[in-house]
Amino acid sequence: MTTSAGLAQLRSEILRIAEHRGTDKTLCPSEAARSIGGENWRELMPEARRVAFVLAREGAVQVTQRGEEVSEGVRGPIRIRWVKPS
Repeated sequence: MTTSAGLAQLRSEILRIAEHRGTDKTLCPSEAARSIGGENWRELMPEARRVAFVLAREGAVQVTQRGEEVSEGVRGPIRIRWVKPS
């Protein structure tokens, strides 16, 4: 699933879930990985995290840990929050 089509699917799914939840709620990257990857979702987790940080650099989402915004390379669980377009 490391193809560009697979990454595009993860990107689309993260954005879909985040927008649906709005700015008050977050999602775990595993939710998008599970949705796209089914039983093999764990294999998609590194890519899902990378896509989340790409989206954060683009200003589409915030990536947080314990409620604080974090940068790529952070270890441990992260959450993704939709950023309302201006």
